Amino acid sequence: MEKQINIRLFKDTLFKGLVCLFAFASALPLFLILYYITKNGIAVINWDFLFNLPRPIGESGGGIGSAIVGTIMLIILSGVISIPFGIATGIYLSEQKKGKLSSIVRLCVIVLQGTPSIVIGIIAYIWVVLPLKTFSAMSGGIALSIMMLPVIIKTTEETLKLIPYHLKEASLALGVPYYKTMLKVILPAGLSGIVTGILLSIARITGETAPLLFTAFGNQFMNLNILKPIDSLPYRIFYYAMSPYPEWHTFAWGASFILVVFTLVFNLIARGISAKWKTQF
Repeated sequence: MEKQINIRLFKDTLFKGLVCLFAFASALPLFLILYYITKNGIAVINWDFLFNLPRPIGESGGGIGSAIVGTIMLIILSGVISIPFGIATGIYLSEQKKGKLSSIVRLCVIVLQGTPSIVIGIIAYIWVVLPLKTFSAMSGGIALSIMMLPVIIKTTEETLKLIPYHLKEASLALGVPYYKTMLKVILPAGLSGIVTGILLSIARITGETAPLLFTAFGNQFMNLNILKPIDSLPYRIFYYAMSPYPEWHTFAWGASFILVVFTLVFNLIARGISAKWKTQF
């Protein structure tokens, strides 16, 4: 009997050790990537690099100021387009759990979530760039907003499903109209979860390069016009990394470090809000 207990304890310990080993092995590539990017990129970071514009070929120095501004503009544009539409669609799916139209919408969301980003870039190129006959920040924002939609829709839907139904019943029983019930009772109750989905969707699009090659295209000058080509961190990294100049390769590492910091910040904020939201429900 004692021998069987020891065997069971040994198997239990062995299984826990294997789980910990596999968990560490899965996280190790991430830590190595972060270490390598930090090692090669942090030495480049200074005020001139962050605020100066890219220099022409043959001139030393320069920075990624236009790329940082362009990335922020693209995030704002894509958020303005996708957040209202995504939240509205999530509300519809949470209210209409059954039905042919809701099933079709859910299927479309799943398919859209698995669509390669370069395909979305080509679609935005056909829809926006060709009719306008120019690359622009608007076309880049539309491409990125399409990529944001599945995350916002699914997060909103799952968040609203967790809200107790008696809150809605109590509001309607008091004579509050349906639209006010949704806007002033249901949505505020699930605000933390919805914000988490928005931040995760922003973290997803921050490093996308392929759609921007077909839409925003890139611009080494400071541009605030959404109807003109605009620079971005992913495009600037691609441009510097593909160049034959060692100094630009170093700049690519520095821009990569800034982009990774942006992505990590958005993810950490989303995780923090998500943890707080889970304690509330």
